[in-house]
Amino acid sequence: MYGKRTVVKCGRTIPCRKKGSNNNVVSQTGQRGIGGTDGNHPRVWLRLSVAILVCTNTTLACGTDSNVTSGGATVSRSIEARSSGWFIDATLETGLDFTHVNGMTGEFYYPEIIAPGVALFDYDNDEDLDVFLVQGQPLGPGKVSTPLRSRLFRNDLTFEPDGTRIVRFVDVTDMSGIRTTAYGMGASVGDYNNDGWVDLYVTALGRNQLYRNQGDGTFRELAEHAGVDDSGWSVSAAFLDFDRDGWLDLYVGHYLNWDRDASPPCFAASGKRVYCAPQSYFAQQSQLYHNDRGGTFTNVTAAAGMAAQFGPALGVTTADFNGDGWVDLYVANDGHPNQLWINQRDGTFKDVGLLSGAAFSEYGKAKAGMGVDAGDFDNDGDEDVFVTNLTGEGHDLYVNDGSGTFETRSAVAGLAYTTLPYTGFGTAWLDIDNDGWLDLITVNGTVQRIDALVRANDPTPLRQRKQIFRNTGHGRFEDVTGLAGPVFDGLDVGRGAAFGDIDNDGDTDIIVGNNNGATRVLLNAIGSRNHWLGLKLVTAKRSGRDMLGARVAVLRDAQPTLSRRARADGSYASANDSRVLVGLGASTVVPRVRVLWPDGRVEEWSQVPIDRYTTLVQGSSK
Repeated sequence: MYGKRTVVKCGRTIPCRKKGSNNNVVSQTGQRGIGGTDGNHPRVWLRLSVAILVCTNTTLACGTDSNVTSGGATVSRSIEARSSGWFIDATLETGLDFTHVNGMTGEFYYPEIIAPGVALFDYDNDEDLDVFLVQGQPLGPGKVSTPLRSRLFRNDLTFEPDGTRIVRFVDVTDMSGIRTTAYGMGASVGDYNNDGWVDLYVTALGRNQLYRNQGDGTFRELAEHAGVDDSGWSVSAAFLDFDRDGWLDLYVGHYLNWDRDASPPCFAASGKRVYCAPQSYFAQQSQLYHNDRGGTFTNVTAAAGMAAQFGPALGVTTADFNGDGWVDLYVANDGHPNQLWINQRDGTFKDVGLLSGAAFSEYGKAKAGMGVDAGDFDNDGDEDVFVTNLTGEGHDLYVNDGSGTFETRSAVAGLAYTTLPYTGFGTAWLDIDNDGWLDLITVNGTVQRIDALVRANDPTPLRQRKQIFRNTGHGRFEDVTGLAGPVFDGLDVGRGAAFGDIDNDGDTDIIVGNNNGATRVLLNAIGSRNHWLGLKLVTAKRSGRDMLGARVAVLRDAQPTLSRRARADGSYASANDSRVLVGLGASTVVPRVRVLWPDGRVEEWSQVPIDRYTTLVQGSSK
């Protein structure tokens, strides 16, 4: 963030450097305005009227913003939606033109229905989120007319002179050096070599690839050199600093042993050919890699005590579940008990999923765990877990008592019955309306054909709609999908979903990866009605690496403390915005911010401005 162009909108400091710009800071400031509502549906506009101030030599450091004063300028903030709704489909306008190909041949090869994941990360350090989209390959004999490769899109977020905010994605794959070769599944991001540039790990059916960010817009593939060129079938992965040495380690979740030539056909009771169930295959062992600091990793799966117990892993999230200051792992397994790997603080982990109450449903059943995320939905200071499952099973909510012991409250919370008809994949805890309570979104699509769609000759008869659940603040959720807008009425074969503030306006947007379909960009249209706090947490070292795993407590007078964490993992086969975004509701009071860093140190800031993003550097509090 040093010496970069920064935009302040609605009193917020929002980075928005044009490509190639390195010096001046342009700021836009003013008061918020939303333009009214129509019942429960927000009515919003695209234009922003702004006043522009020009500043130079602005440095973001030591927990401060860009120090730009507004001078009384005003702004009218809004987005223009084609119709009312909480989210708008901005895929066409933003230029994110990508269609996933699953390579289906009619042979019902199982991997066809599992991908793709997506990733949101700032690969060029211009303070806006870029997008990596995972592509498939033909699984059987046959050719495609054009080469199939995963794609990297740069976000050229700009402001017009009149203040109009424009998100535009540009395909930079060819110049980036990214050349994916295997059948892609998912993606994980993290700065594994501590040079200040976020790197990319791509999981696959086949050999995984590690792309080191060169810092000049290009990447170099180094998986074999680094010792993380896993083969087999892996879907979700996560970077984490499990030994608190300041270097990101890597967990790679493996799924099933599948061989095209040795996979027998499966049939429904009607005699029709169907995709085989995961129980038709043996699970593969997941892998844990320790960062050796020199650009290489050592496989420590056995040494960490994780070799003997494993299931078909589809989702993974990292968090400190028992509150001891050390990051743990939660793994969602397909048809097997989920696993909660508690960090023993000596380089080893212990699976306490069964004893903790987070391995099975409330009826003692192992479900088809796919998407997963951890977050403090009840604002009691600990990490709760949400897992998406198969149609007919219902999704699971595991509520943490603070010690790493969980109670399943899916039914009580209103999440069991409403999710029964859906097969969920990508998911996240996110504060959609910035009221201070974490809501839920699930991206859905079945794994067996829906008869009604087959009868309608639908070419992709696995399609389902997405769902939104609003947190009432009383331990319950409301299905408010009907308020979300037309984009949530549409049917897709949803798989991966990445969550982050794409347009830097202080609310959470979504990139959805659809199996054998077009990727969608969903922009949040209501979050900016409330106030918010945006944080980027970085190390004090010269690199300024994102501090994944850092925990944030936002302390407010006479209101519950809000607990969040910096993370890129969670969801399904995807990578999320590593910045921390905290909704403050209608309050304009500047809160105190306490950060528990991954190495155990604690700092507190008392003057962190709201309605803007601020970088907090470890060791800089006063």
